[in-house]
Amino acid sequence: MVSGSVDANQPLIALRGIRKHYGDPASGQPLVTVLHGIDLDIYAGEFVAVVGSSGSGKSTLMNILGCLDRPSDGSYHFQGQDVAQFDSDALAWLRREAFGFVFQGYHLIASESASENVEMPAIYSGLPKGERVQRAQALLQRLGLGERLGNRPNQLSGGQQQRVSIARALMNGGHIILADEPTGALDSHSGAEVMALLRELAAAGHTIILITHDRDVAAQAQRVIEISDGRIVGDSASQPATAATTATTAEGDGTRMQLAPVPQGGSASATPLVAELLEAARSAWRGMRLNRVRTSLTLLGIVIGVVSVIVMLAIGEGARRKVVEQMGTMGTAILYMGSKPPATGGPAGQITEEDLDALRELPEIRRVMPVIGDPVTVRYGNADKQVYVFAASEEMPLVHHWKPRLGRYYTDTEDRDLAPLVVLGHKAHKHFFPDTPNPLGRQLIIGTSAFEVIGVMSERGADSGAQDYDDMVFIPYQSGRARVYQAQTQPDYVVVEAMSSEVVNEAEAALHRVLLARHGGREDFGIGNAAARIQAEAATRQSMAVMLGLIAAVSLVVGGIGVMNVMLMTVRERTREIGIRMAVGARQSDILRQFLTEASLVTLSGGTVGLVLGALVGAVLVLAGVPVVFSIRAMAGAFACAVVTGLVFGYMPAKTAARLDPVRALAGE
Repeated sequence: MVSGSVDANQPLIALRGIRKHYGDPASGQPLVTVLHGIDLDIYAGEFVAVVGSSGSGKSTLMNILGCLDRPSDGSYHFQGQDVAQFDSDALAWLRREAFGFVFQGYHLIASESASENVEMPAIYSGLPKGERVQRAQALLQRLGLGERLGNRPNQLSGGQQQRVSIARALMNGGHIILADEPTGALDSHSGAEVMALLRELAAAGHTIILITHDRDVAAQAQRVIEISDGRIVGDSASQPATAATTATTAEGDGTRMQLAPVPQGGSASATPLVAELLEAARSAWRGMRLNRVRTSLTLLGIVIGVVSVIVMLAIGEGARRKVVEQMGTMGTAILYMGSKPPATGGPAGQITEEDLDALRELPEIRRVMPVIGDPVTVRYGNADKQVYVFAASEEMPLVHHWKPRLGRYYTDTEDRDLAPLVVLGHKAHKHFFPDTPNPLGRQLIIGTSAFEVIGVMSERGADSGAQDYDDMVFIPYQSGRARVYQAQTQPDYVVVEAMSSEVVNEAEAALHRVLLARHGGREDFGIGNAAARIQAEAATRQSMAVMLGLIAAVSLVVGGIGVMNVMLMTVRERTREIGIRMAVGARQSDILRQFLTEASLVTLSGGTVGLVLGALVGAVLVLAGVPVVFSIRAMAGAFACAVVTGLVFGYMPAKTAARLDPVRALAGE
């Protein structure tokens, strides 16, 4: 960012009365003053050395100069702007665009290559990947590390690591190089090379601020400032430096750099969100690979949670559907109606054909089936038995969701024509025709009339508390009234099927209303809601499925807590990395996003593996004969819950990381 103009006589950095205190007497910590009223002007293009013994306050001064720390008192003006007015994003912008840090301990990220360490400041400044890779490689080649681009810090010597650090400081321009004891950890040869690089950069127009305890190293600077016990006790500048007195330093490459005014109001980053997320995901994936065992254990909790949710819900839904399917033969929308004496006394009512026709007109009603049934003597050959003869319309298989296994059921036309036809129940077939697999066309004597066998029903079983349907035989309603139940003036009961199980209660109310009106207000009839019992059973099964899902969700939450624990551990282990990222210009939101992305990547990976394993477990259960019904919505929900769990439980560690103090983070292990 090279625009705007700066007054040639205005210092680049102006410190007035800078003090720095540590400790808090209110909390019992003694107050320690490290800097005592520092006044200092530094001009663009100067090569300044701040020299002092250990504990003199020179490193604290550097942290304040580099906007890693804020002074307790005094004013700091950068290009005439009061740094005290800068928010955290503006300070991050300054560290990213104005300053380049070279530390005694190098402060390189161990998991990143030399090139990737150099690229880091450009990531937060929004430079496209291709351009930043090209620039990083050019800088490393310029510093003699062209063959070490892919090496990690532990594969480099101290001198090489320091050159990588210098290249990183130059990545975004390096207008001001802050070098803290850059030769302190190096041998004399490597130290000389680093100092030669700094002098070269000073000659090229960079402002160099060198912090050192070595007076020989400090002597190589143009200006030496001596600090002792938090006070400046010496300054070799005979007069205040200006742009004019430092003009010759820019002759190296003619690139005297001036910064644009520091942006305010949240415009401190040009990093595209997608690019930053991709970079965070890359870094997270590398960290996961480097810590395979820990990552696997963390993923295990998420995987178990997702698999549990998917399989438990699939088993619950399978059981529920199995129950509904089994109960479907009883009718999930069935009502039973019959006559009875009214509660106020008097004879039982009569259910007439006109009543049935009126009920068929109701929009809530699908079918109305009158039934007459009683035990009747049935004979075939020499075999006879008292059998429940079920006389009903041709709609019986539809009402009870029950199909013939052999042959067919009679039709409406045959019913109206009083056709003498009979359909056998499964057990009735076995009783009368034990050696005849296909009894179609045979004649049964029911009462005193002969009926032709035209079908055999599939095996069904009995309703709770009712006679076994498989023992019955089924004849047309009109034919039954004419040939078997001649004395019957009305149906024994009427089976009414509602339009759906959802409107059963509405259908019951409509039946009651119509019959009450037709019977003159006498409630001489009764309505039994069989569907309510069936629905209650299905609801119980549904509740069981939900309970199973909740139990499985607990394991997912436990997995999320595991993610939080690992992320907290990760923040602790990577405290210095966080400090490095902040030093090169990462904002708090960048750090927050970095660690949230890592938590999300862990849960995304765990969720994906969980989906696959859940499907495999389900396939095994299907092969084992367990009723399992997978729901795409349940699977998607489990996956989404895993991701949300990662975000929720990863937020606190990420927030902790984002709030770290840069100075303390850099000093962390």
